[in-house]
Amino acid sequence: NARPGKMAAMAAGDEHAAGEVLRGLARHLNCLNEENKATRKRALEQIKRETVDKGLSSSVLQDIFSALLKPLLKCLSDPMERCRETAISVIKEFIRCVPKPEESLPYLMPCLAQRLGEKEILEPAEELRLSAVEMLTLTVEVCGKHLAPYLNEMINILQRTIIDPFPDVKRESCKCTVKFAQCVPEHFHMQAESLVKPLMQTIAHQHSRVRVSVIEATGAVIQHGTGKNVDDVLSHLAQRLFDDSPQVRKAVTVVVGDWLLHMRDRYSYFHKLVPLLLSNINDEVPEIRLLAADLWRQVGAQWERENEDDIKDKMDFLLTPPAFYPPGVERPGLGCRELVIRNLGRLVPAITHDITDWLVPTRVRTSQLLSVLLLHAEDHSTQHMQPLLATLYRACTDTEQDVVSNCLASAKLLGTFVPPAVFLKLLLDHVTTPYSSSHPWAPLMVLAAMLGGCYKPLLQPHLEQIANTLGQPDVCQEYQQVMYLEQLLACVDVLLCKCESDCGSVSLQLLQVLVTVQSLSTETSLSEKALESLQSLCKVQSLDSVMQLYKQHMGQLLDWLSASVNTWSSYSPQRLQLHIIVTQSGPVIGEFVSQLMLLLRSCLNPDKDPEMRMSTFTMLAKLLLDSANTLDSQGQFCDESERFLCDILLPNLVWHAGRTAAAVRTSALSCLFALLHGGLIHLEEKLSPQVLSAIEEDSQMGRLLACRSVSTIIRLIGTSLQPESLNKIYPELLKRLDDSSEEVRGVALQTLGLWLSSLTEGYNPELYTAHLQLLFQQILLHLDDPEASVQEQVLEILKKGSSVHPLLLKKEVEAVRDKHRSPLYCDQLLEHISSLS
Repeated sequence: NARPGKMAAMAAGDEHAAGEVLRGLARHLNCLNEENKATRKRALEQIKRETVDKGLSSSVLQDIFSALLKPLLKCLSDPMERCRETAISVIKEFIRCVPKPEESLPYLMPCLAQRLGEKEILEPAEELRLSAVEMLTLTVEVCGKHLAPYLNEMINILQRTIIDPFPDVKRESCKCTVKFAQCVPEHFHMQAESLVKPLMQTIAHQHSRVRVSVIEATGAVIQHGTGKNVDDVLSHLAQRLFDDSPQVRKAVTVVVGDWLLHMRDRYSYFHKLVPLLLSNINDEVPEIRLLAADLWRQVGAQWERENEDDIKDKMDFLLTPPAFYPPGVERPGLGCRELVIRNLGRLVPAITHDITDWLVPTRVRTSQLLSVLLLHAEDHSTQHMQPLLATLYRACTDTEQDVVSNCLASAKLLGTFVPPAVFLKLLLDHVTTPYSSSHPWAPLMVLAAMLGGCYKPLLQPHLEQIANTLGQPDVCQEYQQVMYLEQLLACVDVLLCKCESDCGSVSLQLLQVLVTVQSLSTETSLSEKALESLQSLCKVQSLDSVMQLYKQHMGQLLDWLSASVNTWSSYSPQRLQLHIIVTQSGPVIGEFVSQLMLLLRSCLNPDKDPEMRMSTFTMLAKLLLDSANTLDSQGQFCDESERFLCDILLPNLVWHAGRTAAAVRTSALSCLFALLHGGLIHLEEKLSPQVLSAIEEDSQMGRLLACRSVSTIIRLIGTSLQPESLNKIYPELLKRLDDSSEEVRGVALQTLGLWLSSLTEGYNPELYTAHLQLLFQQILLHLDDPEASVQEQVLEILKKGSSVHPLLLKKEVEAVRDKHRSPLYCDQLLEHISSLS
């Protein structure tokens, strides 16, 4: 009985001590009602010094607090800010020190609810509102479950202070919310919902520390709430994944991870929460990435434990990674994989929606998330291929390169996990009939990425199907956009890289695609890439050069072009393909001249498109100028040259009205000139009429080529021509001496000189005096040409002509000597004629 007696004595002593203190404070308490603010201020400060500052025992302070609480609470409404500040400070110290602070709640809570929980803010000073909320947080910490009866007051206060204009008040209110939710969880859930709205109003505050506090408070409110408000906060939290502050993103990671581990109704929300956590696995800050990955592992492990019976079979045989698992990638745990697999049907539509969001960060994060999900889903992605492909097609057209790169990584994963037979059935259909006319290259881009992820032994059986699809005219010839051709080339490159020597079986199809890319390309860099791919195609087949590759397939290539030649026009890609094949194959084309001639006969028929014929003749002219290394490399062209001349060239030299027809004749003349220049035809006199008629072409180039062709003909067979044929040539050349083009005049003069030099003994000057007289008379007219170089050229030609019929020329020169402005040349010519006799 000694102990209870002792305790009673101590209590009596404490009561006596408290009474002594209160008696000493009586006057100060009375002064609290004075109108003079300085008096009230001094009284409060004196009360503080005599109580909380004096180091009294907690039990003594408890008695004093009970007596002073009401007067002090009244001071919270004092007009003087300093008085309110001191009152709050004193009350906080009492709450911190007394053994039973909960006894103050019946008075303290209504007062705080009045000061902080009304629609209008009664406390104008920001710092004092902060102190009051800090006092409330302290009260929650020390009173705990005793606050349960005051749930309404607490919620009213927090609803207001969370949206307080002062950022520090917002933060302290969020801190208080977390502690209150943890103290009275069995009561808090009844009104937790009412805090969601003010929290979401504040979650985007400009201060990052406020945003962090709001996210933490939101975590507690949802965790200890009814679970009905998850949807109300998810979109706001998702926005914070793109926050500039790493601390904010970290807070989201922690909160979402905590929900996935501990929220009572978490199974209902896995499909909404999992993407939020997985999105941060790719965060730019290593700390956040590691945190998200660790929390995700915990979530997966916990799910495994909770569903052990359900996944017992899978745990036995699904722990070994698939044979073709991406190298250097850590495989997620079974629980993590199962969580994604079971929710993938709900996640894919959300990914499809967000990957086209108008905000770039959202699209980037979504594309990253897709890659993470597919790594978890493995071959279970197969059943979602249709929507996944549609999503990838759209994402590949994004203007943001990061989105495209992430989606190609996802496509590569699909190629790794989904059997080729499955994805090719869908994808090749989309390649032949693109889903978007504005972005027809998207399926090709996805195809290249998926082929890149596919394992070679699985891909090999489908190689021919893929190559045949790429080689279809509707696929490789339909579009000329650079991006489309690049993706076509990428598909060929990935096949060459993956299948290597196996590509020999589809070498022709791949060559056709590469020829087409080069023929349609308008960019040098793309053509160079195609040539590199051509070299790779040779390498995988152990061929020494591109020439060997063409030799292997030239007959098939020409058959390929011949199949459609009757439908060619200037817009047909086939004419461009022909150009690439014949120019790139070099001497190989010389082995297939007869096959080429059949193709050209159809292609260059005068009834065909003029522009097409024009470009083809230009191409042929270049080849003929280097015939020894091209068309005649095997000496076979001579056998075909006559047919080429009669069936192809001459019909295209027949005159037709119009500029286009003239342009075709000019290009045909360039081809003829190259043919003559190379001496590749056995000339006949029937060639001359078409060439002579061309001397009067409207186009300067046409006249020039015709004159050069006549010059070449005379040089080659002039001495074997009959006089009648020779006499048909010079009048046409004389007409060109007055041509508007100096170049044409020069070639005409030169050709007249050749004409005179080609006259043999078979040409009787006496018999054809009239022809020679006309020739000399016309040439002499140009001895007075304004250009000295022309005068000298005319003089040299006449000197050549003097040996043909000296007397006639002498007679003609003497007849015009006195008429010339400069008789000097006439004298030189007469002197030359005299020297001959």
